[in-house]
Amino acid sequence: MASSRPEFPEANETIVPEAATTSGHNGSGPEASVPCVFPGRGAEGEDINVSSPAKKKRKLDKYPAFELEEQESLKTYENMESRIREVVNIMYEKLTASLPQENMSDEIKYLKKRLFTLKTKSSLDPIYIGLFGSTGTGKSSLLNAIIEHQFFLPVSGSEACTSCIVQVNSNQGKNYEAKIHLLSLEEWKEELKNLVELVKKPEEEEKEGEEEGEEEKESDVGEAVRKLRALYGKDAEARSYGDLLRAKLLVNIPASKCIQLKAAQAKELSDKLDPYIRCHNDKDVEEPAQDDVGTKMRLWPLIKYVEVTIPKSDVIPEGVVFMDIPGTGDYNSKRDEMWKESINKCSVIWVISNIERVVGDKVHEVLLTESIKAYQGGMCRDITLVVTKSDNLQLDEYLRERKQNNKPIETTHDAILERNTTVKVKKSSGMKTKLKRTLPSDSEILQKPDLIYTVSAKEYWQKMFLTKEETEIPKLREYVRNIYLKEKKQLLMDYVTEALGIVLLAENFNSTQDMVNHYQQSGLETFVEEKIKALEKEIEKCFAHLEQPLNEGVKQAKSSYRNVYNRFLTRDNGYQGFYGTLKAVCQNNGVYASPTFARIDLNSALAQPIYDKIDHIFANIFRIQKGTRASLKPCLDMFKDLVQEKIHDVGKRSTVTNHNCKLKFFIAETNIILSTLEREILKKKLDIYQSLPLSIQSDLQPYYKEAAKIQGLQACKKMKNILKENIERETQGGMFEQAKEKMKMQLLDLKNKIMTKLRTDISTMLKLALSHREELSERLPDFQDEYSKIDRIHVMLQGM
Repeated sequence: MASSRPEFPEANETIVPEAATTSGHNGSGPEASVPCVFPGRGAEGEDINVSSPAKKKRKLDKYPAFELEEQESLKTYENMESRIREVVNIMYEKLTASLPQENMSDEIKYLKKRLFTLKTKSSLDPIYIGLFGSTGTGKSSLLNAIIEHQFFLPVSGSEACTSCIVQVNSNQGKNYEAKIHLLSLEEWKEELKNLVELVKKPEEEEKEGEEEGEEEKESDVGEAVRKLRALYGKDAEARSYGDLLRAKLLVNIPASKCIQLKAAQAKELSDKLDPYIRCHNDKDVEEPAQDDVGTKMRLWPLIKYVEVTIPKSDVIPEGVVFMDIPGTGDYNSKRDEMWKESINKCSVIWVISNIERVVGDKVHEVLLTESIKAYQGGMCRDITLVVTKSDNLQLDEYLRERKQNNKPIETTHDAILERNTTVKVKKSSGMKTKLKRTLPSDSEILQKPDLIYTVSAKEYWQKMFLTKEETEIPKLREYVRNIYLKEKKQLLMDYVTEALGIVLLAENFNSTQDMVNHYQQSGLETFVEEKIKALEKEIEKCFAHLEQPLNEGVKQAKSSYRNVYNRFLTRDNGYQGFYGTLKAVCQNNGVYASPTFARIDLNSALAQPIYDKIDHIFANIFRIQKGTRASLKPCLDMFKDLVQEKIHDVGKRSTVTNHNCKLKFFIAETNIILSTLEREILKKKLDIYQSLPLSIQSDLQPYYKEAAKIQGLQACKKMKNILKENIERETQGGMFEQAKEKMKMQLLDLKNKIMTKLRTDISTMLKLALSHREELSERLPDFQDEYSKIDRIHVMLQGM
């Protein structure tokens, strides 16, 4: 690393890392001492929490979803953020007004760019909470109860209602609004081609295939037929792809591919929205539309996802986005891709299962497995099982089957609560066991007190047997508020810390030549480069822990792949309806969201033996809180601690008395660099985790395409043979070894990106820190007052 003047990014490049928590800054600047500021007082001694009663009431009215104490905390956070934004704006205006806009030095351009980025930065990223469950489990009813609108999203007592991903959030507006996003023309053409292929049944097809017809009305081919009839009319499944492509749709599609709805009242928007997102039966799509509502009901095959916004809510914080996510994904590749992206971007996943299913079947176990994958590879920080319809209980039947006879039960109320407790104990134990198979036993999620909630949306409104509190809807709202409060405080800390780093950078430019010479001669740059090289070796050791389990996983995959494809290609109940399913799987390269069977992903199933061996190690490497020497974060923390310790040591040996500003800039900037790096690692780990099935899918893709083209006599048998033979061939040819190598390449790529970013960012930091006022052509304005205000709020926030 040279100590020459820095090379800075171009204007369109990302240059500002997000902030991390740093230590407080109480030192003095290079030319003037910082005023003494009392906690809770501004630079002039004002109390940031003092306001008139009317103004205070308006502040609290902004947070109606929160309890009074929580409102007070949020009001304090808002005051702090407002003060910091005001200070940042003043700094930017001072800098712009006092310096020429032409011939500005690179250092000042860099400072100005960081100020501009910070002043326009959002105060809160959306917090996504995914309601992940099969159709008919009560996700919409639960969401309606949480947002305090009983029939807002379509619900039914007898059938599944919501047919697509629906996002619900609140804002400061006055209206209820919805945006219905549709597939593009190209996306629909791709699906149309596959649908036509899926329903095609040649006359010469074998008798077995012909007998599938009645069964398929309720299966995958039946779903394809309903989509075609909805958009093209009765008997559309008998028409060719070219014919349908030329045909006029029975619905009008806006050029924007987005339908916007607005209403003053919740019921009005609900009535407008209902035809678009409700599941429809054969009668809806086979009979001609008699009115505008009937026409809207035909649009469902083209809907990609729906965004719903409600006005300022008394129960839902602004910034929280609920996502009603179907349990199996979607046949359309774009919608299915969005299904996966939706799961992976959720901070929290609620696995939804009603009380009958959670006790009797294993669907929620499949959804829990998908959620754990999101926890491993995505942004998910928390998983909870939410058991719905807890009021569904026949007292006489329950008492007959009841095993706990030591305590008499006489009322439905007591029976519901007893069963809820039993379900929580049983399912919590099972859920922890499942999590421990994948995650380290001391993972944060395993330490949380509540893994299971038993809720009743029906009783929340009717209160026949349970109080509102006993329905646990209020408890879920509290859960959401706690997430919001924690996130709000952390993001505020990040914002304040970054503002502090920027003002320290400005003050740093007032360094003298003597101060810069001391740091240049200290060996700091050489020391940092040595520690980067040492960090690279530690990361290699960290990733090396995956080598043995990867090899064991490959060995296991090679010995079990026949069981995997036989399990997929064999049906205990016969093959009625399976021809269409198999064809759809091949059309979609081994992945299919079937309305009849559970989600099918042959590639992931083949890779699962490898995941079984690596999951614990992978989770430990990428855990973001507590970690071991085999984790990535402790390696980065050790690097940061060693560098900051060296910086402190260099500062102590300085003969220049007013070097604190430069020292604190070093500390703040290294925190920001490492924090930003950790966030980028979090994003990259998804690519690493998903590399195994994607590699297998790439190897098998030619055979999926070949099988998808098969028609005529014994088509199903021929398709199965193509898959069997070529999975065998690819396995013998090293398919699983290749998948292992691709994961290792992804890990190597991550290591190289970490090293490159560290060298680049720290080099820029050092060059900025070693700039001094004699080098600059401009004289910076005085930022002492701004520094004092930011530092005071930073110290206050750390103490909260």
